[in-house]
Amino acid sequence: MTRNEPALPTRDGGLVRVRLDVAYDGTPYAGWARQPGLPTVQAALEEALATVLRAPVTLAVAGRTDTGVHATGQVVHADLPAAPPETLVRRVNGLLDPSIRVLGVGVAPEGFDARFSALGRRYAYRVADAAYGALPTRRHDTAVHPRPVSLRRLQAASKPLVGLRDFAAFCRKREGATTVRTLRRLTWVRDVDGVLVARLEADAFCHQMVRSLVGALLLAGDGRKTTDWPAALLAGGIRGGAPVAPANGLTLVEVRYPAASRMALRARATRRRRDEA
Repeated sequence: MTRNEPALPTRDGGLVRVRLDVAYDGTPYAGWARQPGLPTVQAALEEALATVLRAPVTLAVAGRTDTGVHATGQVVHADLPAAPPETLVRRVNGLLDPSIRVLGVGVAPEGFDARFSALGRRYAYRVADAAYGALPTRRHDTAVHPRPVSLRRLQAASKPLVGLRDFAAFCRKREGATTVRTLRRLTWVRDVDGVLVARLEADAFCHQMVRSLVGALLLAGDGRKTTDWPAALLAGGIRGGAPVAPANGLTLVEVRYPAASRMALRARATRRRRDEA
């Protein structure tokens, strides 16, 4: 701890709400959320923070990722005892496995909630359709498709899915949760290494939505289904027709938030919509 490094300011009860930006390779973990007897990102991060701060820590996350899913732009918040931010980053990362990194720590704006203040989430999905599969150096974050895929067919099949829709056909239903989402972006490109990359952005994604969309689109892209088949699934509203693409191709890239002055307002509005759903 350096003498000239300021501590996080304290608020009620000597705690301050802190935003942590986090990246992780999801390969060794059973997802973000704590599960008894299983390694998870949340458990590892909470335990490292608790060790450094000598106090229990509970994290709230912007988006719960499933088993094997990665993140380069995950956001969490916690109410923590005062500590110098840079020192906290160094000490926590020193305790974590290299598969998890805390990229930054800062005092959160008034009313900030990592989940409910968010305006949108952005994901990327990488899939290799080359005969040799994925490059060895990208095997953890690139899924492999066993057939050649047409970029043109992927793009044509994706366009009708964008907008305010009920994605029940592509979501694992959760009791009391809506499947209506605004999908703002769903585009495909071939990267410089020939890998197909899907970029998706929405206000929020329901459980397994991205992987189900990708699974359906890949069937249209390789010619086993027509390019209007994913849209027909969407219109039917019944889950089960779309295969779920492998988890390892998916990465949470970014969580977007409003201006600091609107954090609390956004959180209240999001909670109200959830309660009314």
